[in-house]
Amino acid sequence: MKIVLQIILWIACIGLGYLIYSSVNAPIEFANVKQERYQKVINSLKDIRNSQEAYKSATGKYAKDFPALINFVENGKYTITQQRDTSFLEFNKQFGIDMLTEKKIIDTLGFVSVKDSLFKKDNRYKSLMNVPASEANTKFTMTAGTVDKSGFKAAVYEVFVEKEKVLFDQPKDLVAREKTYVNVEEVNGPTIKVGSMQEVSTNGNWPPIYDKKDRN
Repeated sequence: MKIVLQIILWIACIGLGYLIYSSVNAPIEFANVKQERYQKVINSLKDIRNSQEAYKSATGKYAKDFPALINFVENGKYTITQQRDTSFLEFNKQFGIDMLTEKKIIDTLGFVSVKDSLFKKDNRYKSLMNVPASEANTKFTMTAGTVDKSGFKAAVYEVFVEKEKVLFDQPKDLVAREKTYVNVEEVNGPTIKVGSMQEVSTNGNWPPIYDKKDRN
């Protein structure tokens, strides 16, 4: 009986030690996984943001869906312009004399491919809708439209993915806590997103640390 009790106590000690180790180590492992995956997602959101900004510069609005945005990246072109000031004498009928007139002239210098400008030889733009490092077949949700600001219709867009889709295989309690964060050093809220359908903003909801890391 003494030997049996000793074995039981050893098993209990090992089990308790494992639980203590897991309670300490699990959040650390979770944080590492989270940061690595978030970085990949945020890099993709930055690609989408750059593509949307190019789309708006050409059309005056944001793309409402990924097929339109990807087609624009594939086939769209930037207009390269140069602005210069000029001045000349011009007869003023009101005063009956020649007066100095100043104007700005915009010259078109040429065109450059949106694809080459934003992605060079990389074809990752073809999968902008896919969320990296996430549950299989997870897509970004994207919407676009306008908001009224003091009588002015401003173009807006928003792209997001649920955090739980990115952390699909992580401990549920840690994921639930992650979705409630309100902290300047964290990605706040239940989603990772860029843009807003309520405000004129193209910012993401991630902290600056994710802007300091290079794309892998």
